[in-house]
Amino acid sequence: MDKLKQSLLEAPIIEKDGYHYFVHPISDGVPMLRPELLREIVIKIIRKAELDDVDKIVTPAAMGIHLSTAVSLMTDIPLVVVRKRKYGLDGEVALSQVTGYSENEMYVNDVYEGDRVLVLDDVLSTGGTLAALTGALEDIGADICDIVCVIKKDNGQNRLDDAGYDAKTLINVLVEDGEVVVTDAHGDG
Repeated sequence: MDKLKQSLLEAPIIEKDGYHYFVHPISDGVPMLRPELLREIVIKIIRKAELDDVDKIVTPAAMGIHLSTAVSLMTDIPLVVVRKRKYGLDGEVALSQVTGYSENEMYVNDVYEGDRVLVLDDVLSTGGTLAALTGALEDIGADICDIVCVIKKDNGQNRLDDAGYDAKTLINVLVEDGEVVVTDAHGDG
């Protein structure tokens, strides 16, 4: 069994506001992220993503940063982190991130018209963050070459679909009866 699947099946389940969810090093930073798991995931991302002629990797803060940094190091593609802090730099673009859990403003810097980007994130849950991000990238005039998320939570609602984009995923899961159930061990399903 691959390390990603095994780590999800062993993930602790916690309850918050009546909702059960898993705690995982990729999505939460705890438990500890082991290098062999990160390495396996990065290799899978590089194999799955459309990287031809990609100018920049774009990832929302914070949990996409470790993945995107590792992919950037392996591919020599520069990394842009979409932040929750406004810097006021020339060309900064604001977007409203609405997820199933929160609503925030986020800010894109260093992405310009004509840039070819790979959007990379840890988890696709409601699709709210990625729908807002793809909308902002469209407004900038960037070309979204591909979108890859490590884990997809199969909960039915996905605003990214409504925005007209599909994300490639490495594994799809849901939490059922207090445990993680793998619905597609190879993602995209």
